[in-house]
Amino acid sequence: MAENGCHLNPEEVSTPQHPPNAEPNAAEGCSSEASGLSQSQREVLERCLHALTHAKNDSHILAALLLITRLCPAGQLDNRTLHRIFEAVGVNLPARLLVTAFRGGDSSGLPPEELISLGTALLAALSTDSSMVSHPQLLSTVPLILSLLENGPTWTDKHTQTLGNEAQSSSGSQTESAADSQTSSRCTLDEALASDCYQVLNAVCVLPQGPEQLLTRGAVLSLCRAVGKKQTLSYEKGLPLLGHLLSSNIRGRVWVKHSSELLSLLGSVSENFCRASDEERLEMCPRIAAFLPPPGVESESQVLKEIVVNLWASLRPLIQSKLTQEHLGLVLVLCACLLDLYGWESTGPPKFCCLLVNRACVEVRMGLEEPPGTEIAPQLQHTLTACYRIMEAAMEQACSQGALSNPAQIQTAITGLSLQQSRQVLGALEEAFSAEIYYLKQVDQTNYDDPFLFATFRSLCVWLAEETSCLKEDVIDLLPFLIGYAKAHFKGAGKGKGLADWMSKMSINNSSQDKTWSREDALRYLLPALSHLSAEDGPRRVLLSLDAPALLVDFLSKGWSSLRGQSGKTATRDPSLETACSALLNFAITEPERVRNDPCFVALENLLSEALPVLLHKPLLLVLAANCCTLGLMIGRLKSTSTDPVEPAQRRFFSSVLSFLLSAVRPAQSSQPAQISALWEEHWEETGELWRLSLQALGGCVRAQPWITSLIRDEGWLQNIFTLLGSSGRLPDQPSQDALEEVLCAIVKQCQLCREDISELVKSVSCGSLQGLPQLSRILVEKIL
Repeated sequence: MAENGCHLNPEEVSTPQHPPNAEPNAAEGCSSEASGLSQSQREVLERCLHALTHAKNDSHILAALLLITRLCPAGQLDNRTLHRIFEAVGVNLPARLLVTAFRGGDSSGLPPEELISLGTALLAALSTDSSMVSHPQLLSTVPLILSLLENGPTWTDKHTQTLGNEAQSSSGSQTESAADSQTSSRCTLDEALASDCYQVLNAVCVLPQGPEQLLTRGAVLSLCRAVGKKQTLSYEKGLPLLGHLLSSNIRGRVWVKHSSELLSLLGSVSENFCRASDEERLEMCPRIAAFLPPPGVESESQVLKEIVVNLWASLRPLIQSKLTQEHLGLVLVLCACLLDLYGWESTGPPKFCCLLVNRACVEVRMGLEEPPGTEIAPQLQHTLTACYRIMEAAMEQACSQGALSNPAQIQTAITGLSLQQSRQVLGALEEAFSAEIYYLKQVDQTNYDDPFLFATFRSLCVWLAEETSCLKEDVIDLLPFLIGYAKAHFKGAGKGKGLADWMSKMSINNSSQDKTWSREDALRYLLPALSHLSAEDGPRRVLLSLDAPALLVDFLSKGWSSLRGQSGKTATRDPSLETACSALLNFAITEPERVRNDPCFVALENLLSEALPVLLHKPLLLVLAANCCTLGLMIGRLKSTSTDPVEPAQRRFFSSVLSFLLSAVRPAQSSQPAQISALWEEHWEETGELWRLSLQALGGCVRAQPWITSLIRDEGWLQNIFTLLGSSGRLPDQPSQDALEEVLCAIVKQCQLCREDISELVKSVSCGSLQGLPQLSRILVEKIL
């Protein structure tokens, strides 16, 4: 082949219009034996292949290609023959053809439009071979192909440019810049050429890193502009390709990078949807869903809100009409995507919202309440997953029966839902979740890697996080599966590949850019339910029999290993660790014998002794620190009195406890009650009860481990407490005051020296009186007498 440029003789080679081997499925042709070729045709084909393999320049290669394509369409060539052609042609030739056309090389013997036609046809044919499509040389042509689709075939006309420069010189006019003096030519982007370009892009897109390759080469922006200009095949082929890119794991980054262009595109697509007939809308639903942004991205955009309002207005008649299961599935998937964006805010009147939830619940029941062994088709699984998302969006409203405790939840609630409607929704949800339990009871461990199983498991866990009173016996019966499933993934029993692929594509109220599967995810979803269930006698007995505490300790240990290395300013809060502590706290409160005898609680105590001193210096993890403090103290109060030397780790833990509990309070001015410190006040709704429970548990630890009173004196904790209380001797709320008094009474009863310290402190001008601590005052008087 020629090294520089394409040396083509138009007398030797006539340009084929478009070789049939540019079709997308060329590589799937049958073998030549079954292709219908005669013996003489096969002999000619072999001679052409020989000529192609031994060609000395580009002209010979193109001549041989022309003969092959005229002799036999690519669809009749077997893969081996196609591969021989690809090896002979290589990727360099079509790439040089395009570069030569765009740059206007003088050495070329063919017009630019013919070079472009040849180059794209060859690239389209090459891209049907999986080993060729990922070649760096082919990938380097993607920007040129995108330019063709966006702007049509354009090139620099060197001949016209030279004539223009000569005329300019003879007239004596001033010389313009080189860029301005170039003359560009353009020809029409015909369908064959556009089809070849899209064949190449689609072939690249299906590569493992295909979407990433196209993103970095500007595909999203070029395709958006091509659609905006209504270029050839941009709607037929460009939109589906964009939809594929926007449904891949680059979705979040694409929206961040090209939000304005994608919003404009979504507006155009949604306008077409709203103007279409009901039948056309049904077919367009999947396309609309693909072009919606991830939840959280562009959430403040007024343009997007108006688009969503208009889409709901067009969807309502479809939901209210009688549809086939397939068409209803398409509509429900789009509805689920819209709910992910703005909740019930723009959905419509309460009556319609109830209808939507009811239809989703009916689909779940029909899809899951099949005889054991019935296989659920992939499309139905996709529909049911969307129904789960609709059910989740309705859960909070139904379970709270219309009461919204948090104003931030208003946009996710069904506004105007009456109590009766809320109960109807809850009833429909209960039947749907009963169907999920029925389905999960049939699952075999060999199917644990099934993505749809995970979707169903997750949906039920979200329900159990909100509602544990309904279906209680069924839930208790299902606990062995729930724990077994979560444990299997957490311990790495399954491969997790199917789940990893699925999680990278799904978005369920998730604004992260690239959600990847973690083996801990199943347990994370189950944790809120375990926090509720471990507080009830019946479920807790089953959880103990399944060794659930050990699983929770392992999860907490693994999570702490990840957090430990993070700096105090960048530490990321993980609510799952706090929930695991909450469930373990229920066991520590209600199952003292199990705590004393189960080795996992010894491991937990060691973990907490290590974690709390570190957490003191990570203010962003205050809630986790409060959980660890309370849990450690609740375990510590169960210890038997011992004369053995105190371990350093234990001493560090209780020293950290004393500092941590003090940090929650700050002194007030004059005779006002002490105040909650600024850092704690921000999280007081979550930490206030834990702080009070820690004080009560500290009193229990003092009774069980008398050495702690020596530490209290060494740390000056009593003096610090009374200084913070000030002259009022009070905390801002009575429950906190009662908890503080309880621990002070326990200290006084246990330690004579502490009793004397307090008596001296209340006489000090800088410390408070005992007016707010009547029980402590009475104990001090009794001891004196």
